Amino acid sequence: MLSGDAAETMGRQAAERPGIRDSIRTQEKILAAAQAEFARRGYDGARIDAIVARAKVSKNLLYHYFRGKEDLYIRILERTYETLRRRQSDISVAGLDPLNAMIRLCENTFRVFVEEPDVIVMLNTENLHRARHIGKSTIIRSMYDRLSETLRGILREGEEQGVFRKGIDPVELYISMSGLGYFYLSNQYTLSLLFNRKLAAPENIEHRQAHLVDMVLSYLTREPQPGDWTPALAR
Repeated sequence: MLSGDAAETMGRQAAERPGIRDSIRTQEKILAAAQAEFARRGYDGARIDAIVARAKVSKNLLYHYFRGKEDLYIRILERTYETLRRRQSDISVAGLDPLNAMIRLCENTFRVFVEEPDVIVMLNTENLHRARHIGKSTIIRSMYDRLSETLRGILREGEEQGVFRKGIDPVELYISMSGLGYFYLSNQYTLSLLFNRKLAAPENIEHRQAHLVDMVLSYLTREPQPGDWTPALAR
């Protein structure tokens, strides 16, 4: 029979083996450290040594789960887009009438930029790289296929009920909806200085959210006027 100390030593050694280690928890630690490093230094400036130091794991353990910096970066991008889609999820608009569904989608899209500032940092970084890494992900595009379908469903129902104008391009609408919040927050420091207004102040964030919703709904509910540009989708 093993002594108490010997049993404890063997138990500790077993817990340290890769096959027994809580791999999900370990991967989460590494990914959290990687996200912090990429958000702070961007893709080019991030270093594996800094990630393992922040995660308090060995470099060998990191490479046991991930192929390298690019693999980690793609995983973080996937998590970034998963965060966006989760906050815009179909569940949050299911059962709502088209007007309230669109309001909810607008608000959720803006709030994720407010409450998850790393999302903006990651999107800015990937745009500097011209979407090179997103193109290597097998899941990000499928997330936006579902978002487009959700938007089409809301718009179609709104048209059928006579609430929304006809011929709205869901992709153009999402880009405008997202841009109204994204630009405000990604440029908040320069705009705050130029206009002498603290854009990040809670009251200004609430005002911007209401403004965003009003802009989108005004566009969706306005009757087209003679001479308006007509998207090819509606021709």
